[in-house]
Amino acid sequence: MIGLAVVVAAVSLATGLLAAAALRRAPTVWLQLAGLAVLSVCVPLAAVLTSGWVMFHMGADRKILAVAAGSAAAAVIAALVLARSITQSIRRVSSTSAQLAHGDLSARAPTGGAREIAQLADAFNAMAASVEQLFDARRELVAWASHDLRTPLASMQAMIEALEDGLAEPADYLPTLREQVRALSVLVDDLFELARIDAGALTFELQETRVAGLVESALRLVAADASSRNVRLVSELDAEASARVAPDKIERVLSNLLTNALRHTPSDGSVAVHLERRPGDVLVRVEDTGSGLTTEALGRMFERFWRADRARTAGGSGLGLAIARGLVEAHGGRIWAENRSQGGARVSFTLPSDPTQSGLP
Repeated sequence: MIGLAVVVAAVSLATGLLAAAALRRAPTVWLQLAGLAVLSVCVPLAAVLTSGWVMFHMGADRKILAVAAGSAAAAVIAALVLARSITQSIRRVSSTSAQLAHGDLSARAPTGGAREIAQLADAFNAMAASVEQLFDARRELVAWASHDLRTPLASMQAMIEALEDGLAEPADYLPTLREQVRALSVLVDDLFELARIDAGALTFELQETRVAGLVESALRLVAADASSRNVRLVSELDAEASARVAPDKIERVLSNLLTNALRHTPSDGSVAVHLERRPGDVLVRVEDTGSGLTTEALGRMFERFWRADRARTAGGSGLGLAIARGLVEAHGGRIWAENRSQGGARVSFTLPSDPTQSGLP
């Protein structure tokens, strides 16, 4: 009898393993669950009937068969009901994904049901929200880019028509035309730089560099603008702070941040740059004494073409801070903005001082 039990157990185990391996290839979850239900009933049933036939010499076969068949039928029905419930929840998520694929970016999956299905729906909804936000940002990007390209082009067209009609002399419009061409060139260059950042196509020549020198160079570039605005430039620099960076890229980051700070600092105000070493990185802070940042600005100021004053059409393309973020993150650092307790805004960024932390070659 012990030998029979061992044989029946071994056969049942082998059959179960082979059938489970076959079920893994079923094309749908419903078939997998249904097959699992049948398997979980048939293997034990076969073992019971085999044992009963030997033990009772077929004397109680009908009773054993009736009880086993009834319990098996109940188990199969319960498994099918469960499988239908699970597949309906999955179909609801699938239906929502189809709506999203057809352009309904507001579609969201219901989050009820079993824990695993609810987690799937939550993950899907998070993805859908990110996609909707991405498309909104892209629409806004196209709108702002079109506006910033159209304005100088319309101005240039008007001046050219005036020249063609003899209403003005070329010398009257040449400086303005040159300025408009320069503005368009800067915008196109900025868009190209952002495209390279997005594509991960930036190539840096990294050098161990003292960041204080880059700060001083950037301050010299904006000194004339600061003087014309009657804004004082202040620096507090750790001369020994160094990082492995592409100097021209970090100087551009600093120039963009300083230009933005000057633009929002009133006359008789000040813009300060602080540089300090920390364990593992270098921290740079650009502070101004302007009116500070709104809640919306804190969340969106690094977005492309976003402007706090939507009516403003001059004073920059709205790409400087987006480029600064892309360049800092490409170096393995991070950048953020906050309001100062004394008033005004502060934009800070870090650069890894250990080359192995930057993720760059």
